[in-house]
Amino acid sequence: MQSVDLTTLIASCCELRQDWIPARLEQVYQRDRFTISLGLRTLKRRGWLDISWHPQAARICMGDPPPRVPDTFTFSDQLRHQLGGLALVEIQQIDPWERILDLQFSQRPGDSPLWHLYVEIMGKYSNVILTGADNSIVTAAHQVNIQQSSVRPILTGQPYELPPKLTEPIPSLNEAQSRWQERVSLIPSALKQQLLKNYRGLSSGLVLSMIQAANLDPTQPTNSLTSEDWNQLFKSWQTWLKTLENYHFCPYYTSKGYDIIPWNLETVSDVKSIQILLNTYYTNQLNHQEFQQLRHQVSQKINNVLTKLRVKADQFIQRLQQSDEADEYRAKADLLMAFLHEWKPGMKEILLPDFETGEPVKIALNPENNAVWNAQNLYKRHQKLKRARIAVEPLLNEVKTEINYLEQVESAISLVETNKTAEDLQTLAEIREELIQQGYINIPDYRSSNSPSSIEFYRYQTPNNFEVLIGRNNRQNDQLTFKVATDYDLWFHTQEIPGSHVLLRLSAGQAADDIDLQFTANLTAYYSRARQSEQVPVIYTKPKHVYKPKGSKPGMVIYKQETVIWGNPHQAKILL
Repeated sequence: MQSVDLTTLIASCCELRQDWIPARLEQVYQRDRFTISLGLRTLKRRGWLDISWHPQAARICMGDPPPRVPDTFTFSDQLRHQLGGLALVEIQQIDPWERILDLQFSQRPGDSPLWHLYVEIMGKYSNVILTGADNSIVTAAHQVNIQQSSVRPILTGQPYELPPKLTEPIPSLNEAQSRWQERVSLIPSALKQQLLKNYRGLSSGLVLSMIQAANLDPTQPTNSLTSEDWNQLFKSWQTWLKTLENYHFCPYYTSKGYDIIPWNLETVSDVKSIQILLNTYYTNQLNHQEFQQLRHQVSQKINNVLTKLRVKADQFIQRLQQSDEADEYRAKADLLMAFLHEWKPGMKEILLPDFETGEPVKIALNPENNAVWNAQNLYKRHQKLKRARIAVEPLLNEVKTEINYLEQVESAISLVETNKTAEDLQTLAEIREELIQQGYINIPDYRSSNSPSSIEFYRYQTPNNFEVLIGRNNRQNDQLTFKVATDYDLWFHTQEIPGSHVLLRLSAGQAADDIDLQFTANLTAYYSRARQSEQVPVIYTKPKHVYKPKGSKPGMVIYKQETVIWGNPHQAKILL
């Protein structure tokens, strides 16, 4: 993930000062443990200023409105208490070559600042610190005690101190090319490393773009550059410094992230503002990161639980197979009791004719005991195995039900392979919340939401323009089947295969043609665990014939009066 460097920070602040100073601070909301949003109002507009101290995505830019969920963080509560209703009157850099901003708040524009909100955009050391007019720390997003850093502790009540000053030379437009070239090429080494080591204000991404604009290789040694190479590189260097001096930034996306420097005359901005660029890029990157972590978390948990449940089911099946021998033990005991006269002391086995077939039956005996004792022992084994069946059968059914449920969840996860839309991330978040509620994932102090799913169903149109709705997860499946469905609709599901609930929407008097039924069946097969198969059995019935057993888990239903149709998931994939 590309980090916000000094150049990007200057560009963002330039836009913020132009469009949002002064502004009234109306609200403070903390989105997560790394990001706060300040609700600002000017004479022309309202917006949310996002300030993040995320280790990989620290930034300051205008963002989207926060979600409508309670804010439970204490840091935002302290900011709200101290800054609420004040005016944001200035955003300035502490030092032109430092990534530290001072957001100043006062009663009205023109007054002396009452509060300073210092925003330090410094990678994993990023922080947001509130101080009073006397510069003493009131609160901080991340407090640093003396054990964590003896160089610069950050604690409430102490005076705010700037980080240690950088020692590298400051870039200047007035520096001659010969002096600049001498400094960069003093030690023969990789071009990228030499630029980064010899000047402050540079970042890895900026230097790479600068070198690529000069058509050079960042890994090539400095002593291999020709005079023309140095001229082209110095031209890129000057382009960067002139952009900083004139504030003529040009935000655009690149194959590896984004850039704001117009390295050549052909550079065209494909983004309206730097605020939109930063908000879109980091929102997408963080959502993708969260999506991958979330998918891995729930997939791994389900795989682990399913593995254990399948082992348990196999053990129960083995015990039931053993209990199938119960009648055999009773039959042998009956034979032994009927032919007691055939027994002789010391016998280890005895052959007796079967009652029905007359075939000889071999019965193992304990030579130390008599025939009656051996028969009673066989009766006891018969009773024990019979009791085992009575005890094991409900346990096996319970395990099978749990396996079916988790396979249903697993199927829903498999349908969300990549983070293409905001609904994909929300789908996984709801699946995780469902697993938390069902006790499969334990997160201390997690506050579950029982509100209905807020994301859209998958929506499609049949050849005759009937709407098809498909649930993204079990919460949506229940909502679709028991809240959305009407008596005129048709409910689809793969037969005895985990998959999504599917609804073919019909109005009174309407009837679906075979082409519509087949289209919906193909979609149902595609959104199931059997999506790689050639043909999949699919059932459909009226929603009134679908029931949720008492105490059953989300998404689990039983149905009756169904009709079977074969779905082709590959046809659905082609159509999609």
